[in-house]
Amino acid sequence: MRTIFQDCDDNRTGKNLLGRMTGNDAPRRILTFLLVAALLLIGFWFISSFLVSITRIEAGYVGVEVNLAGSQRGASEIPVRTGWVFYSPLTTQVIEFPTYVQTVKWTRDRDEGHPVNEEMGFNSKEGMEIYADVSLSYAIEPSKVPDFYVKYRVNNLDTFTHGILRDIVRNSLKEVASTYTVEDIYGEKKAQFLGQVGKLIQDKVTNVGVGVQQFGFIGAPRVPAVIAQAITAKAQAIQEAERAKNELATTQAEAAKKIAEADGDAKSAVTRAKGEADANRIRQNSLTSQLLELRRLENNRALIEKWNGQLPTVETSGQGALMLQLPRQ
Repeated sequence: MRTIFQDCDDNRTGKNLLGRMTGNDAPRRILTFLLVAALLLIGFWFISSFLVSITRIEAGYVGVEVNLAGSQRGASEIPVRTGWVFYSPLTTQVIEFPTYVQTVKWTRDRDEGHPVNEEMGFNSKEGMEIYADVSLSYAIEPSKVPDFYVKYRVNNLDTFTHGILRDIVRNSLKEVASTYTVEDIYGEKKAQFLGQVGKLIQDKVTNVGVGVQQFGFIGAPRVPAVIAQAITAKAQAIQEAERAKNELATTQAEAAKKIAEADGDAKSAVTRAKGEADANRIRQNSLTSQLLELRRLENNRALIEKWNGQLPTVETSGQGALMLQLPRQ
C-alpha cells in the first residue's frame, strides 16, 4: 500500500516536471513568433516590391505603363496614367514624361547649358561655313506620349532633347541653309530663314506630339570677319541710299506743295480780280442820272441830320473875304 507520504512526493515530482516543461517552451514560443513575423514582413516586402507597387504622377507629368514582356505592339495598347497608379513591377513599368514647355540652348558658351561647345554649324548656298548659338522650346502633347515612347523608346527626356532632337535641328538647319546665301542668313532674310527651319523641325516631330513653341538664334550668326564687314558695309550703303532717296522725296514734296500753294494763290487773286471787275461793271451799268441825284439828296439829308444847330466859326463873305467870328464878351 502507498502511504500518504509517497502520494505527496509524487505530487511534488509532477509539479516540478510541469514547471520544467513550461519554462522550456516559453523561449521556443517567442522564437516561433519572431520567425512568423519576419516571414510576414518578407512576404509583404516581396508583394509590394515585385507583385504590386504604387506611385504618384505629379501635375505637369503623364505616365505610360509599359508591359515588360513586350506584348504591346503599338501606341494604342500603351495606357496613359495620371495621379495614383497601382502596377506590378514584375510585369509592367511606369515611365513619366513632363508635358510642360522645355527650353534648351545649344551655344559655344561653356557656362550655359552643358560645359562643352554645343554651337550649331551649317553651310550657306555658296558653301560658306556659318556657326550659330540656337535656342528651342517645345512641349509634348499628353495624349501623344505613347506615340512618342513607341518611336523613340527613351525613358529620359534629356536623352531625347540632347540626342535625337539636336540631330533634327542640326539637319534642318543644314537643309534650309543650303538654299540661302550667307547675306540672306546674316541680313534681312534671317527671320524668313529661321521661320522655314522651325517649320521643318515641326514637320519632323508632329506625328509624335512634339510641338515647337519657339526657335531662333541667340545673337547673330558667326561668319568670317571679312564677310561680316562686307555685309555690314553693304547694309550701311543701302541705308544711306535709302535716306538720300527719302530726303529727295521730301524735297520734291515740299517744292510741289509750294508750287501748289502759289498756283492756288494766283488762281485766288484772279478770281478776286474777276469778281471785283464784274462788280464794278455791274455798278457802272446801274448808274443813272436819277440814281446820282438820289444819292446826292441822301448825302445832304445825312449831313442835315448830323448838324447840331451851330454856325461855323469861320465864314466867308460873298466877295471872298475871310471873316472870323469872335467870341462874345
